[in-house]
Amino acid sequence: MIGALVAAPIADRMGRKLSICLWSIIHIVGIIIQIATDSNWVQVAMGRWVAGLGVGALSSIVPMYQSESAPRQVRGAMVSAFQLFVAFGIFISYIINFGTERIQSTASWRITMGIGFAWPLILAVGSLFLPESPRFAYRHGRIDEAREVMCKLYGVGPNHRCIAQEMKDMKDKLDEEKAAGQAAWHELFTGPRMFYRTLLGIALQSLQQLTGANFIFYYGNSIFTSTGLSNSYVTQIILGAVNFGMTLPGLYVVEHFGRRNSLMVGAAWMFICFMIWASVGHFALDLADPQATPAAGKAMIIFTCFFIVGFATTWGPIVWAICGEMYPARYRALCIGIATAANWTWNFLISFFTPFISSSIDFAYGYVFAGCCFAAIFVVFFFVNETQGRTLEEVDTMYVLHVKPWQSASWVPPEGIVQDMHRPPSSSKQEGQAEMAEHTEPTELRE
Repeated sequence: MIGALVAAPIADRMGRKLSICLWSIIHIVGIIIQIATDSNWVQVAMGRWVAGLGVGALSSIVPMYQSESAPRQVRGAMVSAFQLFVAFGIFISYIINFGTERIQSTASWRITMGIGFAWPLILAVGSLFLPESPRFAYRHGRIDEAREVMCKLYGVGPNHRCIAQEMKDMKDKLDEEKAAGQAAWHELFTGPRMFYRTLLGIALQSLQQLTGANFIFYYGNSIFTSTGLSNSYVTQIILGAVNFGMTLPGLYVVEHFGRRNSLMVGAAWMFICFMIWASVGHFALDLADPQATPAAGKAMIIFTCFFIVGFATTWGPIVWAICGEMYPARYRALCIGIATAANWTWNFLISFFTPFISSSIDFAYGYVFAGCCFAAIFVVFFFVNETQGRTLEEVDTMYVLHVKPWQSASWVPPEGIVQDMHRPPSSSKQEGQAEMAEHTEPTELRE
């Protein structure tokens, strides 16, 4: 939570690319601190604290970098790939837990922590070979660099209409922000429609946790031991595989069925799954002797898999995409940081209180998450705009103009700025040059 909040001002100063490298190194330091002792629990705890700063910061910066860089027609899938590899990491961790279960030395936990060293190392080194976010570069006067990066990302030449339109949108928004003066922190709540968007981001990230997904992933071992399974680590591997495998079609869903409809259908699906899961666990499963009711245990595992299918294809990846899209560049880093901090806050609260709540009301705890999934349907319907296929600047305009969420899918931007992004590059050099001439930046801005 702290890492997500601290990362925002650093990312605005250093840039997205170097910030990713910095926080990856901090996470590596945290891992080293943890595995450097086998007797001092305080050192392990402090190592977790440092590593947590890195994870929290990266969970904020990486989706932001993706949303600022990806072409609009694949932006949702690109940002959703963040969740895809979160799911992959969970799956890998289950396999490692299973493989180290029988080790009778400190290697049983040192291996599980130490393997985590590889991924931030890959991220830190790999990020050095990536271009800077074009929107960050443009806002800092590096206009030619921004155009060059956009050309690489879109796979077209500098005179193509896609590039001209993106550059014009960035210029227009930057001009608006310069006219408004230096941004103050309180504008996160007082800026144009910012209070609405800041609270919406917090709500969506909180609801992503309150769907109950991490309750399943964190306590799957305990849950399925109580259903009578002899080795619940195997069940966790199965659930992790379902989560990872079903996040892949989630990349298709986000770009072909829209953000709003996907989230509402996913929330309804998860609501039904948790209602059945909680009812079977509370009323049909023999808590004193679970093996006496094998059918109930199997039903719970089946509906757990059904639930994960719904989460992995909708709320898992799409929330990250929406939070990366709906803020203007002026406040994007801070707002994404606050929303991500809300995610980690509920992550902590669920992991901390689950043992106490489960010991008191057993599987009826699932009704709490079912209620949150039901509420999520209405939150999305009444407050979330459809952002599929729109530039980040168009999304900002949509919120500022108070477009009704249930009408947002058919909204047409003013001044006819919607373009056919799927048209192949123009073969006419004169056409491209004419479009670029129309949208060329003023001399002083270029300088």
